Amino acid sequence: MTSTRPLHLAAELAPGSGRAEPGPATAARTVALARLADAAALDFVTHDDSFARPGLDALAVLARVAPETRSVGLVPSVTTTHTEPFHVQAAVATLDWVSRGRAGWRIEVSPTGAEARLFGRRPAPPTTELWQEAGEVAEVSRKLWDSWEDDAEIRDVATGRFVDRRKLHHVNFQGATFSVKGPSIVPRPPQGNPVTVVDATRPAARDTAAHHADVALVRASSAEEAAALRAELHRSARAHGRDPGQLRVLLSLTVDLDAYEGGPEALAELIAGWHGGGAVDGFHLVPAVPERDLERFAAVTVARLAERGLFRTAYEGATLRDHLGLVRPVSQYATTGAGA
Repeated sequence: MTSTRPLHLAAELAPGSGRAEPGPATAARTVALARLADAAALDFVTHDDSFARPGLDALAVLARVAPETRSVGLVPSVTTTHTEPFHVQAAVATLDWVSRGRAGWRIEVSPTGAEARLFGRRPAPPTTELWQEAGEVAEVSRKLWDSWEDDAEIRDVATGRFVDRRKLHHVNFQGATFSVKGPSIVPRPPQGNPVTVVDATRPAARDTAAHHADVALVRASSAEEAAALRAELHRSARAHGRDPGQLRVLLSLTVDLDAYEGGPEALAELIAGWHGGGAVDGFHLVPAVPERDLERFAAVTVARLAERGLFRTAYEGATLRDHLGLVRPVSQYATTGAGA
């Protein structure tokens, strides 16, 4: 039976194999690739990053991309280890504003001692603990994004009032490794909460993904394995009190369209088969050579899927949540009346 669920497609933009480029060249290159994704109506693009990788900050690069694109979602990798949650959420919220509601963030952790030494810190804790901390960062970020109610801004020139203080809320969050009082310094983002993405391939990250992610990325060698991972994530999301229908599971697939048998057309068949069988909600393509493979993916693979009515030919909404079919969350403070 063919699935009637919408197919979601995304792509990675960062150069492969940890290659670094000069700053201006990196920005111009990324803009060009993001425009390809925009023209193909992909749900979003990601940009990998880590403290061990040379080059520009992924979040800053995609902030540069935002005014040069119209609709595609922008999802930089953001490391939650060694960073201040308050600053992280403010930066992601700002990206949502400059992109007019197209921002997400892919949560990453920093498990190596080498990266810890860059910050003069003790050796990194076990990976499981790092993902627990990442989950707390995701939780407090949502609270801070909600700490401004949607109508908190007054902007009344006559009275000189910018904000209604009654609609700003302290979050008073106490985690295992940090605490945050709030409120945020950035008004509530256009999406309410920017989209949270977690690579759930590693078992240590899976519970964090089920609890906090809007999009979970997985890797699998067969449709059956992918379907099992999707079912596991949905069960865990339900156990955390979430609606599994609000969690998108995408297969992250590295592709070399110069060396797969069948090339981009065979890739279209694979995507159609796995999605149609209910294994995943979509695909996150990691091109071996983005400049080559992303162009072929957009021109051939996406076009074939669109011809078969399996993928959109144009965007139907304005925000990344719209593309993914995710609801815009109501501020938890506006609904509960909690706050300062």
